Amino acid sequence: MKKREKIIIAVSIIVTAVAGILNYLQLNVILSFVVSAGALALLAKMVGDATEQLGSRFGPAATGILQSALGNLPEFFVAIFALKAGLNKVVQAALIGSILGNSLLVLGLAIFLGGLKNGTQRFSSEPPKMMATLMILALAGLAIPTVTHIFHTPGSTHINQMDIFLAIVLLIIFIASLFVSLKGDTALVSPPPESEAPHAVWPLAVTIIVLTVAGVAAGFVSDWFVNALKPAMQLLNINDTFAGLVIVAIAGNAIENVVGVQLAYKNQSDYAMSVIMNSSLQVALGLFPLLVLLSFFLGGSILSFVLAPMLLVSLALGVIVSAFIVFDGESIWLEGLALIGLYLLIAAAFWWG
Repeated sequence: MKKREKIIIAVSIIVTAVAGILNYLQLNVILSFVVSAGALALLAKMVGDATEQLGSRFGPAATGILQSALGNLPEFFVAIFALKAGLNKVVQAALIGSILGNSLLVLGLAIFLGGLKNGTQRFSSEPPKMMATLMILALAGLAIPTVTHIFHTPGSTHINQMDIFLAIVLLIIFIASLFVSLKGDTALVSPPPESEAPHAVWPLAVTIIVLTVAGVAAGFVSDWFVNALKPAMQLLNINDTFAGLVIVAIAGNAIENVVGVQLAYKNQSDYAMSVIMNSSLQVALGLFPLLVLLSFFLGGSILSFVLAPMLLVSLALGVIVSAFIVFDGESIWLEGLALIGLYLLIAAAFWWG
């Protein structure tokens, strides 16, 4: 384990302890909110480093799936606690914000910084094309309850049943996509050249211990983060949608923010695309449907697929534009800058609610 990685673990432990103390003492809501968000980001980095070590024993597809799954753990914990606290609008916006954050902001930063350092970056186009196509299909599925509700069709009186049925369908498609990525056509899982593949340097036992400790700690910090979120929103005059779309989404997706950009900067484009796009796909086809189903049993607010029209339009823009970027199997820094610009425009549109 490198010195830098040991420092990150030490700082993560300290910041997590401080976040726990602030939550227990309840002295300053804003400070508790900021420190908890920082602790989430640091724990996400720990999980990211450990997952990269574990995933590097496999190919890009398995690495991307593994990193994205564990990378979504903090967001899953935050969503569970937020739903129990009745913040269903924040959770819904955070899930859409997670997809947009990965499809536009993180992908844009990866392409922009990777392109500035390495020039035109080329990657195997088949896995991103498959994931982009599935994202477009997921978008179509998510649009149906919203359109049903807006136009007051007969199905609008049965939104809960429609949400449950759609959740089950999306989860089945998600499981099938995992099978194809890991066991299907070799064109979808072919590894990059050996020189581009990250190598494992941590002992397996250390990797598992770091993953376990960071995952458990992320569960506690997520609870503290949500405890400070609602009063902090009121003090800072931040609306539910912006808080979920930007603040919670970025804090909950710190792993992809760090790992995906880091891989692209190292010119490991296949791995970067796999991690970033897998994260968006897992949220749309896995995390969102799972949380919809769980919300009926948590005892808090019910999470629905019915989106505000502006959220649906923003999601459509993010999914379609990012698909166009990755379909040709190469990228330049200007495309990354354009993606970042679109994300900032969408975020600004929600600042006022």
